[in-house]
Amino acid sequence: MTRSDLVEELAARFGQLTHRDAEFAVKTILDAVGDALVRGHRIEIRGFGSFSVNHRPPRMGRNPRSGEAVAIPEKRVPHFKPGKALREAVDKRTAEMEEGTTPATHQI
Repeated sequence: MTRSDLVEELAARFGQLTHRDAEFAVKTILDAVGDALVRGHRIEIRGFGSFSVNHRPPRMGRNPRSGEAVAIPEKRVPHFKPGKALREAVDKRTAEMEEGTTPATHQI
């Protein structure tokens, strides 16, 4: 699902919401999450998951073409940890797909 798919889904679910308003809502939420992560904050959405920033220490890597050792600097990277409800829903859906049954609708 892309950002525009998310906007379409939001506009379809809420008839009183125009496409422009749905687009603004999605942009606002994603901007708020991104800004919080840049500031080093953790975002928790109960039942869905949490976003945080992980620290990767510096290390030595290797250039695959030349084999030369290359110093890779430390990094701060965004990380998503799914919540229990989301993990269970995905696991259940995966099991249904393996059994050959599919539910009539999908939930976001």
